[in-house]
Amino acid sequence: MKAIEKLHSKPAGWIMAAAAALLITVLAGCDVERRRSDAELGLNSQQAHGRKIYDNYCDRCHKPYSSKGKKGPGLKGVFQNKYLPQTGLPANDERVTDIIRNGRPDMPGYGQVLSTQDIQDLLAYLHTL
Repeated sequence: MKAIEKLHSKPAGWIMAAAAALLITVLAGCDVERRRSDAELGLNSQQAHGRKIYDNYCDRCHKPYSSKGKKGPGLKGVFQNKYLPQTGLPANDERVTDIIRNGRPDMPGYGQVLSTQDIQDLLAYLHTL
């Protein structure tokens, strides 16, 4: 009889452990938001292409919908401010294009990787943040 009880208690133990892990994950990640689709964000085709470029090149260091940074500053509202965070440069297409092309001391430049159209699409997406 004890052997049967042990067999039945193991699944319950696993269920309890899984529930505890889920609870910890939910509580620890409470500021994590579900990724919204391009349509939900109202992105046109140029902005959607810019978002793909952002995902491939920028997202590893910059959070798009937060002012908190990762390795680099968060980019939420980047064009809504008069100046860019950390650099103090004007927040306009010309300055941001220069940064994307040439990089910064802790950021690689993508001028040899991204086409002019790619950069324009990326800027179109950044304007939606």
